Amino acid sequence: MVVPGNIRIFSGTANPDLAVKIADYIKLDLGRTKIEPFPDGETLVKLEDDVRGRDCYIVQSTCPPVNDNLMELLIFIDCLRRASAMRITTVLPYFGYARQDRKSEGRTPISAKLVANLITTAGADRVLAMDLHAEQVQGFFDIPVDHLNSVPVIVDYFRKLDLEDKILVSPDVGNVKTASTYAQQLDVELAVIDKRRKSGSEAIATRIIGDVKGKNALMVDDMVTTAGTVCSAACLLKEYGVNSIHVAATHGLFAGPAVERLKQAPIDEVVITDTVPLNGKAAELDKVKVLTVSELLGEAIVRIHQNKSVSEIFKQYN
Repeated sequence: MVVPGNIRIFSGTANPDLAVKIADYIKLDLGRTKIEPFPDGETLVKLEDDVRGRDCYIVQSTCPPVNDNLMELLIFIDCLRRASAMRITTVLPYFGYARQDRKSEGRTPISAKLVANLITTAGADRVLAMDLHAEQVQGFFDIPVDHLNSVPVIVDYFRKLDLEDKILVSPDVGNVKTASTYAQQLDVELAVIDKRRKSGSEAIATRIIGDVKGKNALMVDDMVTTAGTVCSAACLLKEYGVNSIHVAATHGLFAGPAVERLKQAPIDEVVITDTVPLNGKAAELDKVKVLTVSELLGEAIVRIHQNKSVSEIFKQYN
């Protein structure tokens, strides 16, 4: 695919491999930049390509270290704005702070809204995001948001698995809508796990709604962070007599005790996408399979640049 016109794609330091794949799909070279820290910890971003009057895209996941990557993104946006870019689109394969989208108790912030305001104030004209934790986060931005999901990529992989008697499992009630989409695409039944959260890093699965005995479970979620939810769910599924368990998630953060939990859990495979680069410990897990969302993001960028519908991308999968 060759895209004519005044388009430039830049990469931050959070996930350069994904940015390269996106640029390769569009058949463009990444924009040249100089990004380096000052001795006191401040960040310098310098463009080494002309962007005046051009349509510019910054690929930057705000994954760990979240605050460093977020600050780099804000500086990058300001740099493009001051260099007279015609339009600045922030490509967020993973949006940190998305889970802080409400006041769960008194005297707490709504950080997702704060971060959305920061991105807007810095000078972004629009956002291209992948699997926000909750769809209402789109409304936190006062600029246009194109929200993609990884369903086509993960469904395609699940279809190729040589498994009989598959059943789609939602690891908690809050994920039922997404899990139902997967179940419809794969033409399989849906089961739901009732979960109780003890803390931010520990959740306990208590019962299963649906018949899973003797079946191969495909469990989907938007992210694997500490892996407490999926590991607890996997143990319960084994108690209910499933044959195998394949877990899929868009974002593989693998924070804290996640790797050790996954090693011990009765999970056959963990499928994630490359919205977030694998950390060192997770890369050593034999059961982790990484799929790429570069073509989805690349196609969306092309359509935004050409003022075409982004939602049309997904019609072929419905």
